This record gives sequence, structure tokens and C-alpha cells, in this order.
Amino acid sequence: MRGLGRALAVLAAVSLLWALPCLLPPADAGPGPAPTPAPAPLSAAAPAPADTPESAEAALTSAAAPYRAVWVSYLEWQQADFSSSAAFAADIGAMLDDIAALGATVVLAQVRPFGDALYESALYPFSHLCTGTQGQSPGFDPLALLIAAAHARGLELEAWVNPYRIRAGGVPAALCAQSPAMLHPEWVKETAGGTYLDPASPDVRQYIAAGLEELCANYALDGIHFDDYFYPTTDPAFDADAYAAYRAGGGTLDLAGWRQQNVNDLVALCWQTVHAHPGVRFGIAPQGDPATNLATQYSDAAHWLAVPGYVDYLMPQLYWGLDWPDPARRADALAAAWAALPRADGVALYAGLGAYRIGSKDSGESWLSGTALAGQVQALARCGITGFGLYRYASLFANAGQSALARQECAALTALWAPAPPA
Repeated sequence: MRGLGRALAVLAAVSLLWALPCLLPPADAGPGPAPTPAPAPLSAAAPAPADTPESAEAALTSAAAPYRAVWVSYLEWQQADFSSSAAFAADIGAMLDDIAALGATVVLAQVRPFGDALYESALYPFSHLCTGTQGQSPGFDPLALLIAAAHARGLELEAWVNPYRIRAGGVPAALCAQSPAMLHPEWVKETAGGTYLDPASPDVRQYIAAGLEELCANYALDGIHFDDYFYPTTDPAFDADAYAAYRAGGGTLDLAGWRQQNVNDLVALCWQTVHAHPGVRFGIAPQGDPATNLATQYSDAAHWLAVPGYVDYLMPQLYWGLDWPDPARRADALAAAWAALPRADGVALYAGLGAYRIGSKDSGESWLSGTALAGQVQALARCGITGFGLYRYASLFANAGQSALARQECAALTALWAPAPPA
């Protein structure tokens, strides 16, 4: 779908999505008890949106293909060759061959990192990662090539989207005129670290959901994936005017509860949008500690796990390993805490593992063993968690600083996930 036809279709999707807030939890649904240091159900927020199916099993990876994912981030795209479709196809072909040989089944490809896109979009400009200049087309559609190449290798592909982030740490260096921050400055909030869309804005939520509708309608995706970027700060000044207006209009939630509700509203709307497309799942990889999620980013991941209508899976980032100095943050301890939380039917619980720690000398001896990740997979399976994501591709397959250890880690994982057939 191109040109006017694409734009009209997206505008129609936006119009449809504008009607969806009536399905969302009430704006004043109160949060539950304040967070405690031990991971626990942290919210008694609003009921789930209406019209949710009894189970999301149809949208999840089948039992015959267990969920074993590898994140491919914008950092990998910085090294990819976008000079032509053939060059890009060669680069991603090598990457996907590595992922498939590992025994993984899912690729989590970051396709909207900074309010821009690695695909043809009527809502977002092309990413600077493609040509060096935001808004400039590389002359081909990277996501279309990614999906075709992944599916040709028997891999599923989820589009990894950062919903709010526009700029962070000076990246990208410049925003083009088509950036949502330039087109809608009223949607933008600044922090010391960057530029973000306003989580409190209903227009922002509709815009983000329209972007997911565009992705799901135009591409044969297997899922939409968010990571752990929600509210970028706890500073009360970040959205003081919007919160004051909310209170002046009769709102009763405190600041934390109001921010939690804003994130809940976004997540519910995104789930509804994705689920208009059968077979496409929606998942989130929150921070590893539920209390931290709620206290620092206002993301009530325990609620999303417990109540239908928010996610098809959660994959908390349990990046510390099995012998982290603080026992409460060890991967198996946190996995057990997550597994003990209430969970709705059809919502899966996976674990994100930190391949970037391979060779780390201050994170426990296991990260020097060459079998840290395989050991975590086995230990977490004893907690009932059998789906995993590995952050990230380059840490496993382009790890110049720890190449020998990374090869050992890959070999140990392959022995678990894709063992050689008997002779």
C-alpha cells in the first residue's frame, strides 16, 4: 500500500482507534498498595477492557516451537549496510542464519527506535539508521526484507517498538520535519536525557496505537514487542501542568497512580489494536523487579500479567545471572517471584537474559564460565519458565571483546536448543 492509498488507510485506522477509549479502564481507577521491596502484586487497578477473549493462545508461539528469542537492536542496525537492498539482505541473512543455528525461534527486531521507522510509514519518518539522515528513504523497505528472510528460515519476527522515545543521549543528532516531535510539539516532553512523547496525552496514545495498526495491517508480523521504556523520569515537573489539569477536572488519583493509569491505558489500547489482527501477539519486556517497574516507570507489569486484555506475554529482564552479589536480584530468585504472581489465562511468562554480561568480572563467576546463559535457562526452567529472550545479537555473535567466551555460550545454548541428531 503506497502513496494516497496508504495514507487514507492509516487515517481510517486512526479514526477507528479514536473510538476505542470507551473500552479502556476508567480514568480514576485507583492503584493498589504502595510498592514493597519484595516483588508482589502491586496494583488493584481498573478492570481489563471489555470484549477480551478467554485466551490468547492462538497468538502465542506454539508448543512445537518454544519461545526462544534474540533481540536485534538499533545498535546492530548501526553496523548494518543499508546502501542497497542486496547489501542489507546479505547482512540480515547472516544474522538470521546465526539466530536460527542457535535454536532460537523468534527475532525481536527494533524497527521504531526514536519516533522513526525502519519501514515505509505514513506516520513516522524513515530512521536515521538507514541513511544517516532521518526522513531519508534507503530506497527499499528494510522490514519487508527482514520478515521475508526470517520466515524463510522458520523464524518468527516481532516488531520491537519504543512507544515514547524520540531522542536520547543525543541520538539521533537531528530530527527531521516529519518527526512527530516537530509536527506535534504539544505532544513533546523534555528531560535531561532526551525527548519523549507525553504519556499523559490521549492524542499520543491514539497516535502510538495507530502506528501499531499500520504495522499489523501492512506487514506479516508475528508480534509487536515493547521493552522497558515507559515514563522516562519520576520528576514531578515532567508533567506538572497536565496533572494539575487532571486534578482541577475532578481527578482523585495521586501523581503516581495517575501516571500508572496513563501507562495502563496505553498498554490496553495497544493490546486491543494488535488483537484486531488474528495471529499477532503483543508482549512487553519490563524491568526485572516488579517494584522497580512501578516505582520508577509507573509500569504496573504485575497487573498486566494478572488481568486479561493487556499483554499476551511478559518477559522481565532478569539480567543479573545466578550468582549476582545481591541474592534478591539473582535471576532464579526474581524468576520465582514473577512465577508466583497471579497470571491470567492465556498470558505467558518468559525471561529476558543478559547476554551483554558475558565476560563481566564484577557480576559473578558464572559470566566467565562460557555456560552462564545455558545455566540460567536450565535453572529458570525449574521455576516453570521455559521461554527466553537473549539481549542482544551482537553480544553473542559480534562480541569482539569476549569472542571466545561468546562462542562457548552459543555452543552451550545450541546444545540445549538445537542439539545435533544422533549419529
